[in-house]
Amino acid sequence: MQYFSPNACTPDLWRYLQSQAGRPILLWGMGDGADKVLDVCAEYGIAVADVFASDGFVRGQSFRGRRVLSFGEARATYGDCMIVLLAFGSRRPDVLDNIRRVAAQCELYIPDVPVSGGALFTAELVQAHRADMERARALLADETSRGVFDGIVRARLGGRLEDIEATATGRAEVWRLLRAESIRTAMDCGAYTGDSLRELIRYAPGLETAVCLEPDVRSFRKLSAYAQALAAEGRAVYPLQVAAWSEDATLTFHDTGNRNASLLPTPQSRERLRQVAAAAPDSAWECVSAGLPVGGYRRLDFIKYDVEGAERDALLGSRSLIRQDSPRLLVSVYHRSADLWELPLLVRSLYPGASLYLRRMDGVPAWDIELYAVPDEEFPAVARE
Repeated sequence: MQYFSPNACTPDLWRYLQSQAGRPILLWGMGDGADKVLDVCAEYGIAVADVFASDGFVRGQSFRGRRVLSFGEARATYGDCMIVLLAFGSRRPDVLDNIRRVAAQCELYIPDVPVSGGALFTAELVQAHRADMERARALLADETSRGVFDGIVRARLGGRLEDIEATATGRAEVWRLLRAESIRTAMDCGAYTGDSLRELIRYAPGLETAVCLEPDVRSFRKLSAYAQALAAEGRAVYPLQVAAWSEDATLTFHDTGNRNASLLPTPQSRERLRQVAAAAPDSAWECVSAGLPVGGYRRLDFIKYDVEGAERDALLGSRSLIRQDSPRLLVSVYHRSADLWELPLLVRSLYPGASLYLRRMDGVPAWDIELYAVPDEEFPAVARE
């Protein structure tokens, strides 16, 4: 495979940084991502000289005991030899343009640290799981998917902006692959405030019924308000304040009120933990569909999974739905390092009659990687290779 040397363990970003001990390494950004990057640097014995923020965003802040510099101050202090580690994520075009400007002036890398904890994406990890990665890659139905897979591995190992940007694909193509125009019923696992449902409706105007699972208190409040607004349009939206899981249970949840709310707290997320109800998608749909009009459309056409590292469990909790209804699936495969190969292998075991595609949305780091499962009979054979 192109992404990995068959004869050697290609050095990854962390090993490269260890070899640059005489150069100043600076962190760009503050917050949870910066905490994670600093922790990994400490683990590898990589000294971070300073922290900076974008010009215009510095207001005397400090981070981990360091005064936060502006980019201008950092350049004046450390000059052209500094190495910059980007420690935040964004999809905003203006932010991405600024990242490109900094990358044109400095040696910039975007470290890959797992969103939901677990093993780092290192050369050693790739070498250890090479066989499973090759199996997962071989399941992908088109050359674009295989190219995205290869590019993501390169980007995660090396942290280069150009490798990350090369993996981005268009959003409209996703909904073409999923044949969104024929989706009438949907389940949104990890519905947040309704943003993903809003996007679905834009491409699936015939959507009639949606079941939305969201355990976070503040996000659920906004989701419920959006569901009420959709009722005025004649759409039946059922928001459920539960987490998607492999079975009905009570679980510990990191209640952040934002997209990072999760069932799998990281070492950085020891606060705001609470107990929440969890439900298997199978039982959630059974509960809601029992109340639908007699003789109405009860087949589930589409399921989205973006549940901050709990995708495996949510998929296992959907086994009956997948077997009975053959829904199209959208599965996030970026929260843990191994998701890139473990989740395609799991989906294939649960759904042997589906074609699998891989795409990634624009933005940094190499997040928003999605796996799509489309029933073979619903997709033209010409699209598969």
